[in-house]
Amino acid sequence: MGEHHVEPPHKPLVRSSCPFHNVRVSTVDRTPKPSFVKSLFLGQVASEIVLPYPMLSEEERPRVEAAVASAREFLADGYDPDRAEREGWIGDDVVRELGERGLTGLYVAPEYGGLGLSQSGYCRVMEEFGRVDGTLTVVMGVHQSIGTKPIHLYGTDEQKARWLPDLAAGRKLAAFALTEPNVGSDAYAVETRAERQSDGSWVLNGEKRWIGNGDRDVLTVFARSDLGHVALVVEKGMAGVETGPRFQTLGLKANRLQRVRFRDVRVPGENLLGEPGDGFRIAMNTLNNGRMSMGTGIAGGMKRFLELSLEHTSGRRQFGRPLVDFEMVEEKLADMAVQIYGIESASYLTTGLVDRGTADFSLESALVKVSASDVGWHALNRAFQLHGGAAYMDDHPLAKALRDFRIFPIFEGANDVLRAFVALNGLRALSEDLPDVASLKLTDPVHSIGLLAPYVSGRIGRALRPDRLHGASPVFARAVRSLSEQTVRLRDRAEAALRRHGSRVQERQLVQKRLSEAAGGILAQAAVISRASAVFERDGLPISGAERTVAQAFLARAEREVHRQLRGLEVNDDRLVAQIGRSVRQDRGYAFEL
Repeated sequence: MGEHHVEPPHKPLVRSSCPFHNVRVSTVDRTPKPSFVKSLFLGQVASEIVLPYPMLSEEERPRVEAAVASAREFLADGYDPDRAEREGWIGDDVVRELGERGLTGLYVAPEYGGLGLSQSGYCRVMEEFGRVDGTLTVVMGVHQSIGTKPIHLYGTDEQKARWLPDLAAGRKLAAFALTEPNVGSDAYAVETRAERQSDGSWVLNGEKRWIGNGDRDVLTVFARSDLGHVALVVEKGMAGVETGPRFQTLGLKANRLQRVRFRDVRVPGENLLGEPGDGFRIAMNTLNNGRMSMGTGIAGGMKRFLELSLEHTSGRRQFGRPLVDFEMVEEKLADMAVQIYGIESASYLTTGLVDRGTADFSLESALVKVSASDVGWHALNRAFQLHGGAAYMDDHPLAKALRDFRIFPIFEGANDVLRAFVALNGLRALSEDLPDVASLKLTDPVHSIGLLAPYVSGRIGRALRPDRLHGASPVFARAVRSLSEQTVRLRDRAEAALRRHGSRVQERQLVQKRLSEAAGGILAQAAVISRASAVFERDGLPISGAERTVAQAFLARAEREVHRQLRGLEVNDDRLVAQIGRSVRQDRGYAFEL
């Protein structure tokens, strides 16, 4: 992305031409990078990763502000979410207009017709889509976050020149074809096959489903081959590509979700991204990058829910006064504001990690997606409650949002699978740090739950273990002490789980869930402390008083939740839950009668 290159946790494939054999050579830098979340499982607080808070550069800020203003201008007058839902598509005219404004190639380098924004800048514009329409956010996210991204990250110069200009201009739309009828979270087990031919081309056979933009122009397809997983760019019009029927969904009705079949599709050799065997890693690194725009897009939606709620409760009167005057209404509004601040802080901290290129952000990306989709759903329900019966009407924007938002905890990695992924990676790093349990050799998380490429090839060095979060504002002295204490407890509880369950900890998903939730809560607190400290330094405490209050409220709530999750590792009713679960399965449902 120009000078703001988005770099995945492992560097993209570097190809060079061999002057003697005219073959392309792929090299991969597998040097491990530090991860803030992984360090927490080791009882360490890696301050240098999260402080100072990453801000847009002075050079990029005006370009991002111009893109945001352009998006707002068009979305205010040129886009109708209700019309898009009725017609079942956001509209080719909308795509063209967005393309002409540069909004379909936000991170693509200017040499290929894009705006060349950083990951943070890209996600800031995606937030504007989230304010207006969940479906538009998804269509643009599919096109840019995961559809165009593999070509951007892993394409050769020739491949980029071939596809990126049309994709950046909105003349073509991109898709990401990974999910299959028998393959969801276990993406490593894709059944689609690609057979390499003597001329270097590939013959592709298989079926993908639930593919956004699946009937459009440029699809990155992931398949197995005798040489390992491959990523192939398939173009509309290739013989043997069949799409449809279109899936009829509960929400996101203006998103074309397709079944795509490949019957002896011959894909030219020059359409291979990376090298044979790189396909799975390309898919997972793409998803790691793509999840962050979900966090900011959902934050944008939450801001709109809050605006609608404030407008409704201020204008509607009951018992002689506006609804907004009642404490339980005020509490819901305050809760939404506090949660938005937390999600926004964690999301842009993580995008900043991408832009810096110095840290592994895979676990942070997963936790942001989990937290944003859960908190966004909660905020939507609160807004719905504040609107009462009005929101239950089919034409109300919150009714549409209710249908659209329910998918977010499911796609781009189901939340429970991502929780397991975070915990297993953290536990594996810890097991390598404990000589007497290192022999456990926990299964590689990518193959035990089959979702994301692991970034565990060595434990974090001792240089990354300051006792406290250094660089935070003195205002947060107590919160910094608490964060250190929470980190020590997380390490203790994780070590206890390893010693108690051994390698069987891979099957203890309730343990994994609690550890992941605790790690996510600590990450969110670090993000809020970092962000607010940067604001206080920039603006001064008197000006930032309201932000200080919101930050402190979030920190208090997050701290309580982390303690609850860690306490649950010691005191719980998991045994009873397991017994009841077995009974339900044996009895085929509810077995008790009055």
